Amino acid sequence: MAKVPSVTLSSCGDDIQTMPVIGMGTSSYPRADPETAKAAILEAIRAGYRHFDTAAAYGSEKDLGEAIAEALRLQLIKSRDELFITTKLWASFAEKDLVLPSIKASLSNLQVEYIDMYIIHWPFKLGKEVRTMPVERDLVQPLDIKSVWEAMEECKKLGLARGIGVSNFTSSMLEELLSFAEIPPAVNQLEMNPAWQLRKLRDFCKAKGIHVTAYSPLGAARTKWGDDRILGSDIIEEIAQAKGKSTAQISLRWVYEQGVSIVTKSYNKERMRQNLDIFDFCLTEEELEKMSHLPQRKGVTFASILGPHDIVLEVDEEL
Repeated sequence: MAKVPSVTLSSCGDDIQTMPVIGMGTSSYPRADPETAKAAILEAIRAGYRHFDTAAAYGSEKDLGEAIAEALRLQLIKSRDELFITTKLWASFAEKDLVLPSIKASLSNLQVEYIDMYIIHWPFKLGKEVRTMPVERDLVQPLDIKSVWEAMEECKKLGLARGIGVSNFTSSMLEELLSFAEIPPAVNQLEMNPAWQLRKLRDFCKAKGIHVTAYSPLGAARTKWGDDRILGSDIIEEIAQAKGKSTAQISLRWVYEQGVSIVTKSYNKERMRQNLDIFDFCLTEEELEKMSHLPQRKGVTFASILGPHDIVLEVDEEL
């Protein structure tokens, strides 16, 4: 079983919280059937994953909860405390009075008493009636960061979440949040990979003590919205051959060497294990230099999901 290092999160109030640097994502499109998802999560626990990333919007919380219960029954883990669980507040419920009901619904789905990291999923508020996307302009509303964050802080104070964070927040949004936060965000989840390196935003987060977690670290390869700009990169392939590793392993190692943690998703048993096997080598200065010059392009924009509304384009411009 692979041993995954942990990172200490510095923005968790009085608590010291550690998080495994690689988490298994549970988002899939089309959504995996519950038995497939549950079997994959159990296999991931056997492989050494201890951090699992889900969200209300993914529809995978119940699958993860069932898998955790089964892992305990099978004694793959001795206690729920061995796991680090991240889930997210969906944009349709991103208002002060809906945060507590939302985290309680997630806790029920997951069959746990606390969540390790509760995250604001999107930097917008969506109308509750959203069923399909793109959406009409009036259904995308500015997030009332102050009131929503106060409710997130309440989740932590009540012990429902051990850490709180954000996702897809720009530097200007973080500046606003930090200006009044009693408990600063511990993490900012962002799309990041060798083909979208986000140096400026990462540097900002580092300076503010906010840890960055990368989603789509392989460019969302093998998905409807991703492509092979990373796994098909000649430069990364050349480095992989020299190291006796896969292009995926080189890319994940690159993210890790930036001081960034990773959420990566595969339900394939072999790839799942390969994604953990990145801690027995380092990239050379020359290899890092080559990768720093890769063409840069964001994989998914909010405008491509929600529509090219002004409020959406402003966020895309900063991400």
